Amino acid sequence: MNNITLGDNQKQTQEIIAPVKQSRRIRDYQQISLYKDVNPLDWEDWRWQLKNRITKIDQIEQVIKLTSEEEEGIKNAKGRLSMAITPYWATLIDQDDPACPIRRQSVPLKQEFQIGPYEMTDPCGEDNDSPAPHLVHRYPDRVLLLATEQCAMYCRHCTRRRLVGHEEQADNSPNRWDAAIEYIKSNKKVRDVLISGGDPLLLEDEVLDELLGKISAISHVEFLRLGTRVPVTLPQRITEGLISVLKKYSPLWMSIHFNHPREITKRTKIACGMLADAGIPLGSQTVLLSGVNDRPYIMRKLMHELLKIRVRPYYIYQCDPVKGTQHFRTPVSTGINIMEKLRGHTSGYAVPTYVIDAPGGGGKIPVSPNYMLSQAKGKYVLRNYRTKIYTYLE
Repeated sequence: MNNITLGDNQKQTQEIIAPVKQSRRIRDYQQISLYKDVNPLDWEDWRWQLKNRITKIDQIEQVIKLTSEEEEGIKNAKGRLSMAITPYWATLIDQDDPACPIRRQSVPLKQEFQIGPYEMTDPCGEDNDSPAPHLVHRYPDRVLLLATEQCAMYCRHCTRRRLVGHEEQADNSPNRWDAAIEYIKSNKKVRDVLISGGDPLLLEDEVLDELLGKISAISHVEFLRLGTRVPVTLPQRITEGLISVLKKYSPLWMSIHFNHPREITKRTKIACGMLADAGIPLGSQTVLLSGVNDRPYIMRKLMHELLKIRVRPYYIYQCDPVKGTQHFRTPVSTGINIMEKLRGHTSGYAVPTYVIDAPGGGGKIPVSPNYMLSQAKGKYVLRNYRTKIYTYLE
């Protein structure tokens, strides 16, 4: 593995340090005809943002110049995971570039309706590990509570596209989580509850407060986690009222879904700053996506920008083989190459764990470059990030 020529080393170095192109300046929302008359107070209202999401082709045409692939994708994107883009996110989209990473994540393409041979409806096997409605119990000491089917924006690579959407049919009854909470109470091995969805931060403050209160009151639950993309797609949701609710339930951790450096805007920095100042530890979860973040220098830039806003890189996920996402998936070797270009080439805090969520419910399996070349009794032959060989003796 250390037979690398000088030319290869030069190519590796260039790939590691290649600069990310200067981010396109974000459009002022009033430059978009759809929003030219919107009051600034309305623009900063998260409920207004939700109510005015882009869901129709005649709306998105006022934001970008559609390609034929996008037009066909939008026309076919019905039912669950129909197009839904927050006005805020729309200002980040490059109107002229179909390869814009912000655009690719939010605007449907016809490729979503070309199902690959190994794609599944529920690739992670969550439905098989559901002992109660809204609950997934796979690992011995922790459970996943799917609190809602709603998201601020419907990402085109979503692994739960079987669940999210159809908001008008969502179960909003006040006792909808009762069976899940009773299950957690009855299982004393559960010490960690991850609340996700959909996106739990779309719950109203008082509803989220009630849910967090019921779970945190269970004696054997040691801490709570929230999985969200709201600080990225709807940062206006991070309000003082929400912060006051979250601060009541320390220790509470938050995993935020970031995929590209352009997502880290001034508005997102404010939102993450409010959360971090409230004492909530923040981590990032990134999905490896073709044409979005599958270059080492882009992923490195993302990890650096995350640390600057006090978000610790946590996971890079191989894109799950969910139906309609074949055009987003990269070879596993792409992810391993990215990890090779991170480990040793940047701060350890900037190096997440690359994982594959094993199809069928096997859980997260870490995948990394091979640094152990051989082992014998009491002897390990290792290589470092510069491909130099070392022997460790026990």
